[in-house]
Amino acid sequence: MTTTLIRKLAEMRELSRGWKAAGESIAVVPTMGALHAGHLSLVQAAKAACDRVIVWIFVNPKQFNSPEDLANYPRTEHQDAEKLAPHAVDAVYVPDVDQVYPPGFATTVSVTGLTDVLCGSHRPGHFDGVATVVSKIFLQTGADRAYFGEKDFQQLQVVRRMARDLDIPIEVVACPTVREASGLAMSSRNQRLSPAGQAVAAGLYAVLRDLAEELEQGSSFHPLEARARARLAAEGFGEVEYLDLRSEDGLQALDHAAVPARLFVAVWVDGVRLIDNIPVAAA
Repeated sequence: MTTTLIRKLAEMRELSRGWKAAGESIAVVPTMGALHAGHLSLVQAAKAACDRVIVWIFVNPKQFNSPEDLANYPRTEHQDAEKLAPHAVDAVYVPDVDQVYPPGFATTVSVTGLTDVLCGSHRPGHFDGVATVVSKIFLQTGADRAYFGEKDFQQLQVVRRMARDLDIPIEVVACPTVREASGLAMSSRNQRLSPAGQAVAAGLYAVLRDLAEELEQGSSFHPLEARARARLAAEGFGEVEYLDLRSEDGLQALDHAAVPARLFVAVWVDGVRLIDNIPVAAA
């Protein structure tokens, strides 16, 4: 099967209309490219549930706080197309910037509350960029379902709230985080780690897992947090932007895992910002 590469909105909408007219269900997998096994697991989940699958590839400038970070973000369109070929997706939508943000574009979608903590407090405006581009993804593709990984759990919650609040008729489907053999969550940013940085980053999951086990036994978070931060420093990690225990529903700060919760971390390694989270069962 030949994969259709699309760059123009009019082409994307024409294709989507045809599928809908035929009564076919449509899934979209939103990405910024630099695809890895985590992205491909989303594609597989989408193909298992829907008749047609669109992979969106667009490095969204509105969700970057740093021009340097935007410039350094991997852009690997040809390699991405090669990785998608065996999966026989129905369309790869790689819109030109003017198809997403045409001249005079002046609208921002903002979700309050959920965006005030974690990455939101360290990356002002980031989730406005996410909510704005994802609303465009949903409306441009006309998809019935959208597939997101749980690695970006805060983003997942923001997207769900945005779609609900704006009455966008789409189901947001969460898929489990895909990890390296070491436990490191797969991320496009991992490509920027040096071999030494990769060795350090490989220890992050073990720190989170050990912390979660103690919380699931009823321990208080704050004393454990101090120990975990010290362990990260000793293992060679850089700045820890946050290490938080929060409820899955609403992302409220917790001291005990009295409700279904998650541990969230953002930490710097080798000049690269890594995020991760894992579930914590209620004690």
